[in-house]
Amino acid sequence: MATASLAFSTPSPLQFRSHRRRRTASIRASVSESPVTATPSSSSSASPSSKLPLRKIPGDYGLPLIGPLQDRLAYFYWEGRDEFFKTRVRRYGSTVFRANMPPGPFLASDPRVIVLLDAASFPVLFDTSLVEKRDVFTGTFMPSTELTGGFRVLSYLDPSEPNHAPLKRLLFFLLSHRRQAVIPEFRRTFGTLFETMEAEIAAKGKADFGDANDRASFDFLARAFFERDPKDTELGLDGPGLITKWVLFQLGPLLTLGLPSYLEDLFLHSFRLPPALIRGDYDRLVAFFRESAGPVLDEAERMGISREEAVHNILFATCFNTFGGMKILFPGLVKLVGRAGAQLHGRLAQEIRAAVRDVGGGEVTMRAIEAMPLTASAAYEALRIEPPVPMQYGRAKRDMVVTSHDAAFEVRAGEMLFGYQPFATKDARVFDRPQEFVADRFVGAEGASLLRYVVWSNGPETESPSTENKQCAGKDFVVLMARLLLVELFLRYDSFEVEVGASALGSSVKLTSLKKATF
Repeated sequence: MATASLAFSTPSPLQFRSHRRRRTASIRASVSESPVTATPSSSSSASPSSKLPLRKIPGDYGLPLIGPLQDRLAYFYWEGRDEFFKTRVRRYGSTVFRANMPPGPFLASDPRVIVLLDAASFPVLFDTSLVEKRDVFTGTFMPSTELTGGFRVLSYLDPSEPNHAPLKRLLFFLLSHRRQAVIPEFRRTFGTLFETMEAEIAAKGKADFGDANDRASFDFLARAFFERDPKDTELGLDGPGLITKWVLFQLGPLLTLGLPSYLEDLFLHSFRLPPALIRGDYDRLVAFFRESAGPVLDEAERMGISREEAVHNILFATCFNTFGGMKILFPGLVKLVGRAGAQLHGRLAQEIRAAVRDVGGGEVTMRAIEAMPLTASAAYEALRIEPPVPMQYGRAKRDMVVTSHDAAFEVRAGEMLFGYQPFATKDARVFDRPQEFVADRFVGAEGASLLRYVVWSNGPETESPSTENKQCAGKDFVVLMARLLLVELFLRYDSFEVEVGASALGSSVKLTSLKKATF
């Protein structure tokens, strides 16, 4: 769900390498006269910045206090998030413009941003030579460090800060030290999930995927990374509920929960929820990780990281980044594939079963998974359509020029840049039928060439996370988990049907039928 999610080390036997190519950064700084020009790489679909007209950034921030409040109400209630951006694109005739981003008063001292909504301008947010990533993980405000044990965890650190590199290396170690357990534990845990879904559908006619997914996701992470089953500890079955409450206290100012708007805006968007209200819950999570993550904490000490700082970073990476990502991504993937219908289901089932039989010798192995291009493409397409972390921020380190497809814009040092990813990854200048879920979009050489525009991981899919950048440390791990979910699903079933609703975080999905495998 974030720039500091759980990770595979590089290299790792579990890493997904299909379509991976090392390439130059999508955005490069043209080091010449000030201001610096942020221009797309030669492979981008955007025109060279030297040929684009220089345009003043349209839009304004309104009067102090009043302008940010008006934008917040429009964003959450009067227009809604997507319409908020669409309206201003039409108004200004530009995918780059000025606006205030929530939460604004009285949580964010400066809500002013420059909005980037196209595939040409958006990648400047990944270039840490041009933008600073310090304390911008949640945007124009930062949750209290009381929610993370008093530490600024990795997601809030800029790569230039001394703790960034060792903490990111610790996350690489976190996954790699038990990498052989990932596939077996995933199949064990999510196999149980689908058996539960079958029984619930038989009894009630439908089954809530979301709650079962939360339980399975946390159990899987604990078993795979720490060799611990939460139900056998003092945490019991409470983990997912505690995490969801803890995340709400951090992201509440950015969410709507369906409460009366005047109450929600006052209590959720205007003031911080007191961390003291969930201190006991957080302490229970800390105790679980302190007890369970011994080998990882030992490695942290060898790296020069204190055990106390390490345990809070491991907790954040596991619970916020990874559990939170699975909580959003998996229901979204099931929704999109479910709605695509039986024809796609048949193609996926044939590919998955053939690869497991012919390549894996009847077992789900990495070699077998690599032989499933349609499955991989479907996972990428879900990440393109509904990225788990839809917003990215970065503060300009220097004066620069940022280019859209149609114009160039001067940005001053210190200004906050904001990108709303679902617009950038549905750019009609890049993708055919951008609003549609096209499961085989990334199959073949032509499809693979589009992967550089899949940027859910805070960087292009064609690039790799490192200690020098803010790309999600667990980029390959997340894609592998999405593919494994489809593998487990279509090894068991020929087809399935879903009922979809809205949720504060992602989609609410209920399974209404599971048709058992017949071939």
